This record gives sequence, C-alpha cells and structure tokens, in this order.
Amino acid sequence: MVTRRFIRWQQLCLLPVLGLACSAVLAAPLTVCVSEDSPPQSNVHKGKATGFDIRLAQAVADASGRELKIVPFETEFEKESTLSQEVNALLSSGQCELVSGFPLLKADLGPATRPNARVPDHPGAKRKRDRAFITLGELVASAPYQSSTLGVVQAPGQPPINTLMDLQERKPGAVTGTLAGTLISVYRQGILRKQMVTLSQRENAWTALESGRVDSLLMPTAAYDAYKLQHADTPLVLAALRRPIGLNLGFVTLSSAPKELLEVTNQVIAQAMADGRMQQWAKQEGLSWSAPAAPAISDGPSLQSLTTD
Repeated sequence: MVTRRFIRWQQLCLLPVLGLACSAVLAAPLTVCVSEDSPPQSNVHKGKATGFDIRLAQAVADASGRELKIVPFETEFEKESTLSQEVNALLSSGQCELVSGFPLLKADLGPATRPNARVPDHPGAKRKRDRAFITLGELVASAPYQSSTLGVVQAPGQPPINTLMDLQERKPGAVTGTLAGTLISVYRQGILRKQMVTLSQRENAWTALESGRVDSLLMPTAAYDAYKLQHADTPLVLAALRRPIGLNLGFVTLSSAPKELLEVTNQVIAQAMADGRMQQWAKQEGLSWSAPAAPAISDGPSLQSLTTD
C-alpha cells in the first residue's frame, strides 16, 4: 500500500524547483566498503564509522545527492585469495558500489586474474566455508587521493631529519623483512649499516624507541598515525622527512558501474585537494597526509627508486 507520505513526495517532485532535492531523498544510499579497523583511515566500532576515508566518502555521497551507507569489511591474507580479489567480490556481489583505501597497483586493476572468489568478513556474511564464490568483474580506479609514505619516528628534541643521510650520527632501527628496514640497510651502498640496530619482526619496535635502544625508526607514516591514536601521550614524534614509496590510494569500483559514479568521485577528490578540505580532514583525523605521487597507478614500490635521493 502506498503511504500518504510517499504520495506527498511525488506531488512535491512535480515542482521543477524541488526536483533535485526530491531525487536526492528518493535515491538509494551510496554504499561504500571500508576497512573495519584501519585508523585513522577508517574505523567502524559499535556501528559508528570514523576516519579520513569516511569523510571523503561522505563528500562523494553529498555530491551525488545520496545518503551514505558504510559497509565495513575485514580481510585476511590467505593462499586462496588476495585483497584485490576479495574487494572485487564485495563489489561484484553488490555489497557496495565503491571501496576506499585501495592500493592503486597495475597488477590489481583491470580484469580479474581468476574467475571467482569469496567475499571477506563483513556484516551479515556467512561463515567463510559457507560463502558462495562470486563471479568477479573488472576493477577500475578513481583518481588517487593520497600517497603512501615512509617517515622517521624519533624522540622529541632530536636534530631535524630531512634526508636519510641525517641518520649517520644516529642509531636507526631496521626491522628485518620490511621495506623500511631494507632501505636503511642498503641506502647508499650500506652507509648506515655501521650504526643501525637490527630488530626482528617479533620485537616491539615502539619499546625499542622508547627505551633508547634505537633513537630513530623508519616506518610507514600510517603506522605512526595509528600508534599515536592509541597512545595519545606518547612523546615520540614524526620527523619532517617523507619518502613516497611509489604507491597511491584511491577508490575502486567495477567497470560496469555507471560512469557518473567515478566522475563525481574524481571531481570531489580534485576539489577537496584544491580547496584544502583534504588536508583539513587529514589533520582532524590525525593522518599524516601526503599528496598523490606520479604515476597515479604504479607497478608498486621499487627499492631502486627509494634508494635514490
């Protein structure tokens, strides 16, 4: 039975001046999948979504004249699937129209490398073994809205660090098996090896810093941001140095999605960077934001490019 309220909206929508407002109210929500536990990028706790990606998704929804619906997901790296395949499954199953915070790698975009995959954990999902395999589509990316960077974390009052050469008189930590640790080890043919302190992945790098075992540590700025949110009283600070790793983040959707979706998304990203909202959102969420680096879509981090000043 059609409600009186809906009939009233139909009558109002006949007025040209109110047409846009009515279409916004009647349009389906814009569904955006975000990582459930990746602060300050995105975090969904007890139904409340916060973070930098949420602000950007809200701006896209507002520009589209639609309400925003956030769908959190949690992925695990397994032999049977990859992040790109699980994200593809979320989109191909209709769980969402956009996915935020996606690494813009050439290998992960375009036609899927396998015919199907299961969706990752998300609200309403069945047990992993009971989930159906979803036929995968073709992933396409928005313009990038952020670049992934490495930075140096150190105790307050230390001399400024503008290049890795400034670590020559320091005790930098190098975590084995990580991009940042490898960079410290091979930088300029190993010029920092003499004073560097090797840390295993089992060791707590934050404890090593706070205890003075090391006095500086190269790491993803996102890792420091997350630690800072959990330990607001930490004395550790992020130095001025930022080294892009050749990897941007953006939204992804399916090539079969309406073209207007990416058009609006790209417009919002461009406008937010131009008018300063992007930087403002990042500051408010505690994110060490860096502007996207060229190329927008890359082959991924290259040790050769990282070791070049």
